[in-house]
Amino acid sequence: MRTLSLFVVGLFFLGSIFCVNYATGQPAEKSTQDYVTAYYFHGNFRCFNCYRIEQYSKEAIEQYFKDELGSGKLVFKIINIEEKGNEHFIKDYQLYTKSLIISLVKNGKEVKFDNLVKVWEFLGNKQKFYDYVKDEITQYLKEL
Repeated sequence: MRTLSLFVVGLFFLGSIFCVNYATGQPAEKSTQDYVTAYYFHGNFRCFNCYRIEQYSKEAIEQYFKDELGSGKLVFKIINIEEKGNEHFIKDYQLYTKSLIISLVKNGKEVKFDNLVKVWEFLGNKQKFYDYVKDEITQYLKEL
C-alpha cells in the first residue's frame, strides 16, 4: 500500500513538472508566456467545406510549424462555439461563420488577432491555402 501511495504522489509530482494540456496535447499555457494561437471555430452544423477548412488548417500547421507546436510557441485549438462556455468567442472575434483566427498573446494578454477570411477563397487550391496559413502564422510568430 505504501508503494502505491508513493507511486501516486510521484505521478502527481511529475505531472506538475511536465505540465501538458491534455485536451490539446500541447504544453500548458502560462499566463506570462508569449505565444500564438490558431483557433478553428465551428458550430454544430458542419458542411463539407467546414470540415475541409479544419483539415487543411490542421495539416498546414502541423506540416510547417512542428517545432513551434512542440515548444508551445504555437497552439492550435479547434473549438465548437455552440458548446456551453464558448459563446464569448463570437463576440470576442466578431465571428459570423466558421473561421480560422490567429491570435498573438504577450505577457499573458492577447494583443492582436486576425480572421483569416481568405481560407474560404483558397479552398479549391490546397497549396494556396497552406501558403496563406503559413505566411500569416509566420508573421505572428515573428512578433514573439
